Amino acid sequence: MVDATLSQVEVARPAGKRSSLRRTIERKSTIAFFMALPLIVLITLLVVYPALYSMHLATLNKSMERFVGFGNFLFLFKRETFWKVVQQSCIFAITAVVFKAIIGFVVAHFVHNIPAKGQRKWRGMLLVPWVIPPAMSCLAWLWLFDPSYSAFNWVLGHLGIGPIPWTGDAHWARFSVILVNIWIGAPFFMIMYLAALKSVPDQLYEAAAIDGANWWQRTCYITLPMMRNIIAITALFSLIVTFANFDIVQILTAGGPIDMTHVFATWSFRLGIQGNDIPLGAAVSLFMVPILAVAAIFILRDITRRGSEV
Repeated sequence: MVDATLSQVEVARPAGKRSSLRRTIERKSTIAFFMALPLIVLITLLVVYPALYSMHLATLNKSMERFVGFGNFLFLFKRETFWKVVQQSCIFAITAVVFKAIIGFVVAHFVHNIPAKGQRKWRGMLLVPWVIPPAMSCLAWLWLFDPSYSAFNWVLGHLGIGPIPWTGDAHWARFSVILVNIWIGAPFFMIMYLAALKSVPDQLYEAAAIDGANWWQRTCYITLPMMRNIIAITALFSLIVTFANFDIVQILTAGGPIDMTHVFATWSFRLGIQGNDIPLGAAVSLFMVPILAVAAIFILRDITRRGSEV
């Protein structure tokens, strides 16, 4: 009888502990929710509401007095400039993200192999392009590309090479805006990849070196698999930011020449603000959503699948 009573007490005690733990977790979750509530409200006001309002604006006519449904979208589909903007936005975003990822990966390896005492100095210097406000950086680059006082053309002239119309020719203008975006965004990739590199155990490299693996094999079979999730998340974040980029294109080319460097943000500004057709501008900006949603689904699904395999 005593043994049965003791066993019941022992069973009841863990159950009591579990219920107490559950109540504690629920209480902490409730506290955490209320602490995060101001941020949730702020995000709702600054992100969700403008997004819903822009969807509402895109269904109105130019005077914003009559509902036209998908009329603005159908009108855009018939314009050749719209498809130029789609093409240019994809070229601009994908090219810039790929080169930023490659440069950031190479520079992160360079900094990672520097002795610890010198890394802080190099990290600080390499982050300068990303820390400087983009508008200020673009003004400096605009002076470098200036057709009359271009520092690049001055150097090329001393090398016997003719001046280049950096912002006057469509192809060179595309190159210029992509170059500036890479210069500003590559340090972000560098610092993210550097943090990922520091999380890779040195024992893996030591074991690979003992097995006779060279640098390329260590990179392909150790570094890249260990950094794969960070690479994907960083690329997705940069793709979203680059697609919505406005200041670089607006300051350097304003979408010219002949609308060959317009991206969604600048053309939306041209139609909505400068052209006084806010519903049409809102319709242009909404076209970024399905493109980025598809990219996000593929990247995040790949990360989730790899996580389940692990």
